[in-house]
Amino acid sequence: MRQALVGAGVVLPSLCVDPVTGASDEPFALVDLGRCNVRVAERLASVVRGERPAVGTHAVDARDGRVGEVMGHVGGRVQLRPVAGGREWDCPRASVTVARPEEVLKARLRRTNHESVRP
Repeated sequence: MRQALVGAGVVLPSLCVDPVTGASDEPFALVDLGRCNVRVAERLASVVRGERPAVGTHAVDARDGRVGEVMGHVGGRVQLRPVAGGREWDCPRASVTVARPEEVLKARLRRTNHESVRP
């Protein structure tokens, strides 16, 4: 289960088999998901719902090439926020593609360069 979650981008550091049910004659031991922060919980819920791209990942709005972090899914639209922060925008699901790492880096550098030339 840990490998499957990590493969989906969800890390639950305290994931373990419940020691009480694991040591008993119970045929199916319980899994203790442990504690996580809100962002990880949102990402886990997004993965379980089958949302693509998942909340917390980066995506490209194919209409104009903007890169953003996926903040949510509402009514067939994906809510994106610029990688360096800012105002969210909605994008039709059909116009969203998963961002490659170099696209995310380029967007971050563009934002950093823009801020460095401001007086």
